[in-house]
Amino acid sequence: MEIGRNREKLYGTAIALALVTIAYNLIEGGVSAWFGIDDESLALFGFGLDSFVEVISGAGIWHMVRRQRENPGESHDLFERRALRITGYGFYVLAAGLVISGIYDGYSGHAPITTLWGIIVACVSILSMWLLIHYKVKVGKALGSQAILADAACTRVCLYLSMILLVSSVGYQLTGVGWLDAAGALGISWFSFKEGREALGKARGIACGCKCNCS
Repeated sequence: MEIGRNREKLYGTAIALALVTIAYNLIEGGVSAWFGIDDESLALFGFGLDSFVEVISGAGIWHMVRRQRENPGESHDLFERRALRITGYGFYVLAAGLVISGIYDGYSGHAPITTLWGIIVACVSILSMWLLIHYKVKVGKALGSQAILADAACTRVCLYLSMILLVSSVGYQLTGVGWLDAAGALGISWFSFKEGREALGKARGIACGCKCNCS
């Protein structure tokens, strides 16, 4: 009985983490897109759009954890596969848009007004992602859930994106070299492409590149 209650508590924590991830990405996406447009920073704007796509992925993770709690042996259901496909194609579109815009900005010599907000958003995101990864790994290991551990590994990609934004934003703020912002956007586009490929692979039942089973 005690084991069952503990397992339910752990699944409740996993669901809460999924909901926190969704809420955080909504806020981060709105703030990043707004200041990205206002400051004319392509890297920050692209980072914000990436966060919005992550919301769709987060909804699929939330549904997955609820399903696993009730039916641990089942694989992806229709809702999850659709969420993964939408997420995958969304990342592809974002990656293509950032590549085109990044090349244009680099060629034209466009420079942001400032990247101060990019630095602030990146620092907050790095701390937030680190905390989410820590607790997702902790819960995933306690439940023996490879799917939750895979979600933690995917959250780690968001941490890498935050680092790219931080490096490009700090670089521009210190040097005033405009192409650094475009380079940051291109870095984000590369990870967006990889995330899109990962999501579509999961939708087809292919194990994720995080070295674990994502079903």
